Amino acid sequence: MAKQMTPLPDARSVRVNPTAAELKELAAKMPNARETRYGNLNVQTEVLARSKASTFLVLDDPESSSQQGISREEGDRIARLQDEYIAGRDMVIVDGYIGNDPDFRTPARLYIEESNANIAGMQNQLYFDVDDRDGFEPELTVIYTPNLAVEGYPNDRVITVDCERGVTRVCSSDYFGESKKGGLRMWNKLVYDRGGLPLHAGCKVIPTDSGDRVGLIVGLSGTGKTTTTFTRQNGSLPVQDDFVAMMPGGKVYATEAGCFAKTFALSKEDEPTIYGAVTRPEAYLENVSQDDNGELDFFDTSYTQNGRATFSFSAIEAADATELQSADFLLILNRNENIIPAVAKLDPEQAAAYFMLGETQGTSAGGAEEAGKFLRVPGTNPFFPDDHDHQGNRFLELMAEHQLDVYLMNTGRVGGPEDDDRSAKVRIPHSSAIVKGIAEGTIEWQDDPDFGYQVATRVPGIDASDSAILRPRELYESQDRTDEYQRIVDRLKAERVEYLQKFPALSDEIVAAVR
Repeated sequence: MAKQMTPLPDARSVRVNPTAAELKELAAKMPNARETRYGNLNVQTEVLARSKASTFLVLDDPESSSQQGISREEGDRIARLQDEYIAGRDMVIVDGYIGNDPDFRTPARLYIEESNANIAGMQNQLYFDVDDRDGFEPELTVIYTPNLAVEGYPNDRVITVDCERGVTRVCSSDYFGESKKGGLRMWNKLVYDRGGLPLHAGCKVIPTDSGDRVGLIVGLSGTGKTTTTFTRQNGSLPVQDDFVAMMPGGKVYATEAGCFAKTFALSKEDEPTIYGAVTRPEAYLENVSQDDNGELDFFDTSYTQNGRATFSFSAIEAADATELQSADFLLILNRNENIIPAVAKLDPEQAAAYFMLGETQGTSAGGAEEAGKFLRVPGTNPFFPDDHDHQGNRFLELMAEHQLDVYLMNTGRVGGPEDDDRSAKVRIPHSSAIVKGIAEGTIEWQDDPDFGYQVATRVPGIDASDSAILRPRELYESQDRTDEYQRIVDRLKAERVEYLQKFPALSDEIVAAVR
């Protein structure tokens, strides 16, 4: 086990690993925390999403990286500023593991201002418990000062990521996602260096007549990754919500003991498991609309559409992460609104290509600069702290060792945006039927003449009247929009090739798969 490479700076006082009850008591004292009618805490933050523009890798040679970086000298300067600030503050330490397999787990630590104890309480729900406090030494550390502004950076906010030293420093953001991703971003590098691939993915186990099937769900935040993971097919159970490691031979490892769920449009009818979990007393809420009586409104977006909640997997029925072996199939989510079918079956090269493309419509989870915009994020993983070429090539290498069935899934619309009455929405029951059909092997397929993948001719559970979401070409043809459809096909093909060619080390066969 690696030792902590960055000593914690001295503080005015330090609470070391307070209990969950003590953390909630501290969080309840925050002026921006309110108790809901369910007995849990709802905190309204100033920062509403991840701060991509303020996030920098600390590198010896920032110019050599395709990622946004700063020099080690500048990283050390920011570290000194933060250390000096912490000297006059009351701090909290929360220790735990990223991952629960004794042979693979990574010891991690959060060191944060006591005045933002909700973040400590939320992180405590996501770390796996430490079984031996005396022998615990963190390999990854997040040093977090939400109230320290650093001039010269966007909004006086900066997040420095030093993978070499195993430390992320967060300044001037009170959004919990910076704590969660602070550890997982550095963990990404550890997994890749060990020969595997970190996947921004949920994981679920689906019982079938042929045995249990393990599915991975890759997708950007806000594309339906959590919803797809938690919807039930044949009594399926979630294992993981946000990140897994896929290693040579197909072995899959979990990362977190809980879930950081998006709450926008959360309903008891469509997502009963998540709804039930976030309305328990021990859950933490962030930026969820609440009235004076403590009643929650998950549909009110007047403050933000990026309302969030954390809860422990122990609060719901979930599969045992320690029993994970290899995955059987992988879904690449793409929330779109044009000619992407509700599901398409990919060959290995296509799978690597669409994994690298990471196409989707941006949501509020990525901040105002991404919401509503068409995005391409390699691996749908904005937290990979290295050149992205490596993701695509490693994916294809792992596919050669352990063949996964890979599917592209559109969780948005087909035929146009919501205000176009010619379009059709891919609804949660549609996606659920598709996942069930994939697990059971009951979907019927045909070749798509435009993109070379396979589209569904029939999915049990999806009525023929909704078939437009399965075969977009037929929808456009039936509406005399064939020319429009062809223009989109030609544009997507050209743009995809151009985009993949920006990654010089990417395998030629991956680029060729989208021509």
